Amino acid sequence: MAQTLTATATDATRTRARRRWQPAAYLYIAPAVLVLAAFIVVPLVQTFQYSFYDWNGIGASTWAGLKNYAAVFTDVQLRDSFLHVSVLLLFYAALPAVLGLGLTIVLSHANRLRGMGFFRTVLFLPQVIASVVVGTIWVSIYAPHGLLNQVLGMVGLGDLARAWLGDYTFALAAIGFIGTWVNTGLCLVLFLGGVQNIEPSVFEAARIDGAGPLREFFGVTLPALRGQIAIALTLTVTATLKTFDIVYITTQGGPGTSTSVPAFEAFNRAFNTGQVGSAAAVAIALTVLIMVISWLITRLQPKETA
Repeated sequence: MAQTLTATATDATRTRARRRWQPAAYLYIAPAVLVLAAFIVVPLVQTFQYSFYDWNGIGASTWAGLKNYAAVFTDVQLRDSFLHVSVLLLFYAALPAVLGLGLTIVLSHANRLRGMGFFRTVLFLPQVIASVVVGTIWVSIYAPHGLLNQVLGMVGLGDLARAWLGDYTFALAAIGFIGTWVNTGLCLVLFLGGVQNIEPSVFEAARIDGAGPLREFFGVTLPALRGQIAIALTLTVTATLKTFDIVYITTQGGPGTSTSVPAFEAFNRAFNTGQVGSAAAVAIALTVLIMVISWLITRLQPKETA
């Protein structure tokens, strides 16, 4: 008996040793690690290094210390860019999540209606269209003689027509609405997938207990979608904070700097105004912000149960 126990313990020890060190396994992940290091880790380290210097990208650099990071909080233009992206979070993340939940309620109770697959495809379509195409389409829609102003004129609201992307008051909201249009389909697909994973018996039990549609949503559907909501917010918030292409195509930060965002500021300072150190500091600050917010959102995800 003692010999059997000893042999079992020895086998277990050998198994743990094999699990701890398997050199061949690292060969499979080595190419991915090398690519990750070459195109992400090394550039990130270099960007962090540049952020401590005043450099125009060509000539000699001078030590700046934390001056570039302090400018993120003291430079009005940089500070405003972070405020602008916080406004876009409402359009790019919060509003699509709310609309996605509303559409999920409608579509999950309308499976027997014809054409539901078509409507789902149409709502998700903006996700598969390139951002350059999306921006170009909306530039034409928002143009002074574009579709939006024509529709306003047809319904008797012609006085509201304006050059939307050239208006200091409405330009940022106009860009935000583009993000709402793009991200609502993503949230919808994630939420519909979550609803399909809920056991039908749970809904039946709620209806037997007398739960109406509203109580059923808050008591059954919404708690079951916590994981999908966290994923949707992670994707949309991350996309919002690093948004660049839509702003570049539609307004290039204008009119003035009313639609400038951190990613555009980093690009503009690095390639147009020769402030590479400042651009690097903005990029690092934005990276840290994305990581912190993503971590906070993951706290919404339900804990795995055994």
